[in-house]
Amino acid sequence: MPTDFSDLTHRLPAWVDACRVHTAQGSVATYIPELAHAPRHALGITLHHRSGKSVSAGDSDMRFTLQSISKVFTLLLALMDRGEQAVFEKVGMEPTGDVFNSMLKLELVQPGKPFNPLINAGAIVISSLIRGDTPEHKSQRILGFIRDLAGDDSAAFNEDVYRSEAATANRNRSLAYFLKDNKVLDADVEPTLDVYFRQCAIEVTCAQVARMGLVLASDGVDPATGRELFPKRFARIAKSFMVTCGMYNASGEFAIQVGIPAKSGVAGGILALVPGELGIGIISPALNDKGNSTAGVHLLRQLSEQYDWSMF
Repeated sequence: MPTDFSDLTHRLPAWVDACRVHTAQGSVATYIPELAHAPRHALGITLHHRSGKSVSAGDSDMRFTLQSISKVFTLLLALMDRGEQAVFEKVGMEPTGDVFNSMLKLELVQPGKPFNPLINAGAIVISSLIRGDTPEHKSQRILGFIRDLAGDDSAAFNEDVYRSEAATANRNRSLAYFLKDNKVLDADVEPTLDVYFRQCAIEVTCAQVARMGLVLASDGVDPATGRELFPKRFARIAKSFMVTCGMYNASGEFAIQVGIPAKSGVAGGILALVPGELGIGIISPALNDKGNSTAGVHLLRQLSEQYDWSMF
C-alpha cells in the first residue's frame, strides 16, 4: 500500500524523539579523526515523496560526509563510463559476510578481485574506473553527478575530512596495493586513493541524500524534472547491491527487519528508498559494532513496520 504521507508527516517528529535514545548505544567513528567531532546524540531525517512533497524532523539540517554512501553513485557513474562487462570484470556481485575493510577474501578466493562494489576494496577499484584525465577531473565529475542527483549545487568536498582520511588510511592503502599487486587495480594506487578519499568526503544534508534516493527509487529519472540521470538497468543493479551489501555485514539482518534498499556510511548517514515512492536521508553519527547508525536503523525499522515498506 502507498505510504500515507500526511500521517507520516504528522507522526515523524515523535518517532525521531523516541528513537534518539538509541544513540546512547553507539559510538561515533574515531578511526578517521575528523569524524570524532560529530555530535553523538544527533538524529535527523528527511523523506522526499514522488509527488514532490517532503518532510524533515530532528537534526536534518546537520551536514555530514557521504563516506560509503558515495559508493552507490560511483558505481552508477562507472557503469555509465565503462559498461557492465568492464566493471564486473574487476568487481564481483556477491556479499562477503566480512567487515567492510577486510582483506581476507582477497587472499583466500581467486582471482582475488573484490566480492562487490560496496566494500572498500571494491569501491577503490570502482574509483579507478571513473573517466577523467586527472584525479581532480574524476573527483569533479563525481561531485557534479552528486549535485545533479541532489538537485542542489551546495554539496561540496569537506577538505578537513578529506585530509584526515588521507592521513590515516593505512588499511585502505594496504587494500589498494594488494589489489595492484594482484593486477585487479590497473591504475596507480595513490591517484586512485585520492579520488576515493575525496568522494567519501563530499558533504551533504539529509534533504540532498533523500532526493538522491528518490531518483534511485524512480529508476534513474528525476521526478522533479523528468530527466533521466542514469539508465533503469543500472538503477536496478545499484538497488540490488544496496539490499544485499548496503549495510555492511548486517545487510541480511536489515533485509529481514526493514526490507528496503539502503546504504550506510561511517559518518552516520543512511541513504534508503521505497521503490517507486520515497527517498530517505538519515543522519545519526553514533554507530553500532557493524558500522551502521544505531538510531538510524531503529528509526527505519519503525517506519517500515508502520507503513509496510518491506519488499519481501
